[in-house]
Amino acid sequence: MEKVSLWIRGAKVWNAYEKKFEEADVAVEKGRFCYIDRERRTFLDAERILDAAGMYLLPGLIDIHMHIESTMMTPENLAWALAGNGVTTIVSEPHEMANVKGMRGILEMIQAGKHVPVDIFYGIPSCVPSTSDELETAGGKIGFAEMKALLEYPEVACVGEVMNYRGVLEEPELDICRFLSYVRKERPGLPIEGHCPELVGRELAAYLGLGIDSDHTEHSLEEVRQRIENGMFLEIQEKMLRQEILDYLISHKLYEHCAFVTDDTMADTLMEQGQLNHVAAKAVEMGFPLEEAVYCATYTPARRMRFFDRGTVAPGKIADFQLVERPETFRPISVFKNGEEIWRPGRKPMIHGYAFPEDFYTSVRVPEVSPEFFRVPAPKGASFVWVRVMEVAKGGTHTHEKAVKMPVQNGFVDWQGSGCLLAAVLERHGIDGSRAFGFLTGDCHKKGTIATTYLHDHHNLLVAGDSPEDMAWAVGRIRRQQGGYLAVRKKAVLAELALPVCGILSERPAEETGAALKHVRSVMRELGYEHENPIMSFACLGLPVSPELKLTNRGLIETRARKKVSLIIKEGERL
Repeated sequence: MEKVSLWIRGAKVWNAYEKKFEEADVAVEKGRFCYIDRERRTFLDAERILDAAGMYLLPGLIDIHMHIESTMMTPENLAWALAGNGVTTIVSEPHEMANVKGMRGILEMIQAGKHVPVDIFYGIPSCVPSTSDELETAGGKIGFAEMKALLEYPEVACVGEVMNYRGVLEEPELDICRFLSYVRKERPGLPIEGHCPELVGRELAAYLGLGIDSDHTEHSLEEVRQRIENGMFLEIQEKMLRQEILDYLISHKLYEHCAFVTDDTMADTLMEQGQLNHVAAKAVEMGFPLEEAVYCATYTPARRMRFFDRGTVAPGKIADFQLVERPETFRPISVFKNGEEIWRPGRKPMIHGYAFPEDFYTSVRVPEVSPEFFRVPAPKGASFVWVRVMEVAKGGTHTHEKAVKMPVQNGFVDWQGSGCLLAAVLERHGIDGSRAFGFLTGDCHKKGTIATTYLHDHHNLLVAGDSPEDMAWAVGRIRRQQGGYLAVRKKAVLAELALPVCGILSERPAEETGAALKHVRSVMRELGYEHENPIMSFACLGLPVSPELKLTNRGLIETRARKKVSLIIKEGERL
């Protein structure tokens, strides 16, 4: 009698090719599915027999566009959290770590992601820094030589999202343009991930012409339609789960051309709601057919990344699967990787810990500052000034540019009665010690001080508040703990999450990291931050590839024009 390692009996097994569940017995040997018995007339000699009657057997979920650093967790701690949500394969794009430590940062993330319970593949960061040295100062750079070298690593699955979408259309001499040309010639078929909000028409066509054939960013229905019509693969994150978008995909049966992804999942959200399983379940709640949701969380992402060894339950495929009682919830009761159980409720993760190099724990290099540091000089002789202000909006990470009149006292802008908060970005990589000021209004916090080194993508130190004393105190706090995200008022910490690994990662278990971040989020809302995701909103105030006005250590950046603009509006100048 043939012997196998695992014999799963009586489950309702997902068939990706006919897009249906069917009762069957499933055999696993040497970490792969070896037989799907739909007649249920065979009995095999098995080391383990698993009675799965009444349960559904789904492939492990595959998230092909996400960023480990967005969870603020190290790869191992995240991997165990992913396993509990039925996710067995991810493709992470480590441009956040690359912005802090360059090529070394990427290689350390690859090392830290080995010997964990799920498969972690990587995209090659293609825009580090996201723009240029003139607009931001990052701690590391990834150029043509580094991108080419990364192609040789077996963990690399794709070219990561090309975020400098305006730059690649206008500046063909950029390293990323050279690399895209190299990939098209030397590695045809390698997936190239896109990031092109707002591009339509001729610009979208030109972007596609570079070989960049996917997009995961937020779009209008017309933008989605143009992407699908032009052969672009659509990666759907939660904020794209809008009824008109789903209705369009459903009515045109466009399931082959899309997959669910998470992009950025905060630690507290992951622990409370889930990861890719949450996105798929929400889509089903909104009318996306269950069978197609399973398909777009397993099979289509596998095909997109050329993972032809997984994403389905079939002979020869890797035995990554989960058992669930109600498939529409995507909530597993048991998860298997390579035919071995890696998660079930109550089972404690086996955390070994990964020690990063010593300098990864000493990456925040800012001086001690006093309240006087935060004085904003005004033009000589002025009694008032008009200033550019970043107006935070509730939805998304975009800001709007606004002009606000402020008085001048003793040669400095008297901003504290203006209804705005002062913001400052301090270069923290130890490169040039530069700094820049800006002002916030809108749906941001109204009182207190928020500070973080988790600032997309350059990850310098951002502090914004209503009190120079508290701002100076917050900078000192982050400096001492070498990175973090915290809320301060009256020189007291209201909530914080320490991020000692390169100023962007916590080494605490997933539950602890999630709880600490949840507290920060709650306090930010108590301080008046009205955004649906205040953590991400604040962290993107320094992102110079996201419209409209952002603040880096180089100054205020008008992102559509990709140029610096002055904080104080000159006489006769118009916004």
